[in-house]
Amino acid sequence: MPGCNWLLAQDSPLTLGSWGILSGFQEPPLSSLSPTPNCAGALGPSPAPAMAPGAPSSSPSPILAALLFSSLVLSPVQAIVVYTDKEVHGAVGSQVTLYCSFWSSEWVSDDLSFTWRYQPEGGRDAISIFHYAKGQPYIDEVGTFKERIQWVGDPHRKDGSIVIHNLDYGDNGTFTCDVKNPPDIVGKTSQVTLYVFEKVPTRYGVVLGAVIGGVLGVVLLALLLFYLIRYCWLRRQAALQRRLSAMEKGKLHKTAKDSSKRGRQTPVLYAMLDHSRSAKAASEKKAKGLGESRKDKK
Repeated sequence: MPGCNWLLAQDSPLTLGSWGILSGFQEPPLSSLSPTPNCAGALGPSPAPAMAPGAPSSSPSPILAALLFSSLVLSPVQAIVVYTDKEVHGAVGSQVTLYCSFWSSEWVSDDLSFTWRYQPEGGRDAISIFHYAKGQPYIDEVGTFKERIQWVGDPHRKDGSIVIHNLDYGDNGTFTCDVKNPPDIVGKTSQVTLYVFEKVPTRYGVVLGAVIGGVLGVVLLALLLFYLIRYCWLRRQAALQRRLSAMEKGKLHKTAKDSSKRGRQTPVLYAMLDHSRSAKAASEKKAKGLGESRKDKK
């Protein structure tokens, strides 16, 4: 009733606003409701209390109500996500693989299904050309792709890919992959466009990648040659340094040897000189003794 607000008793955990929306999931007892003075006359006398004072309330707890509301209403729903290539190229008479994979918040179900649809280039309607369900592939045996589709997917790996053999110009169009993984069945499909050429053209990305790869290869080769030349030069310098150090050590050793020889020759010379002196003195003394003995005899 417009302009009429209901008030709850102080011991009631529920509230009733001016729009008549309760915060709980059960209606409050009549004893806990009391109209404002504006509504008292319109509703007549208030009813007798239906519950004795002190009796436990049958209304749910506000915390429990909030938890239920958040879990049932506010929890986000995650939809299944399907992935395919944006476009694929193939040559006439060759084969092409149409990849399809998916992500799901649920485990892979036994009721998992893959469905491929084909919309010709310039056409409006899409037709089903392949279906996988209950572990069995079902291939269209009437349409354009009769006996040309091969199932190569693996449901356990979330793969629903197919191969189309013996491509023709009439195969140009859009292929749509749809996946259902009960109970996760909500989600968008994914589309891949097939282009059939007489000869598969070289894409700009491939050419650019080849150019970048060639440049990187040349740079790496130049760096390799630089480090190889530097290594050889350093090795040669080290060998020369070892030779020079060996020569210096040889000279020092020779000098030390010569000096040691000289040191050994000097005492020998002195000894020889001393010996010659002593021998000369002895001979002189002997001669002097002989001379004195001769004088005595005379």
